[in-house]
Amino acid sequence: MNRFFDSFRYAGQGIALALRTERNLRFHVCAAAAVSLISALLGLSRLEWAAVLGACALVITAELVNTAVERAVDLAAQQIHPVAKAAKDTAAGAVLAAAFFAVLIGLLVIGPHVWRLLAAWAQ
Repeated sequence: MNRFFDSFRYAGQGIALALRTERNLRFHVCAAAAVSLISALLGLSRLEWAAVLGACALVITAELVNTAVERAVDLAAQQIHPVAKAAKDTAAGAVLAAAFFAVLIGLLVIGPHVWRLLAAWAQ
């Protein structure tokens, strides 16, 4: 049973290390916190919360996987190699794709609430 709980500890250490060393991960976590605060202030429905939190989780998860891929490739490839570059670039592309779709989800879910507030404020 200790091994089961150890796996949680190791995962937490990995997240903590990535947060300490990866600027982009810190940015995405801050963005997720800001979006969560805005979502709370707007009073999103449970389904809207699910979409927003799912998008945030996808971006943060992609960033963590990207970090793991980059470190593994750096360890395996002591010199610059086209295949190592392709692996790292593809992992970074996954983060970019996740972030792009998260923005779209944010616009679809949060956008109408913001427009309603702006319209009410303009009157």
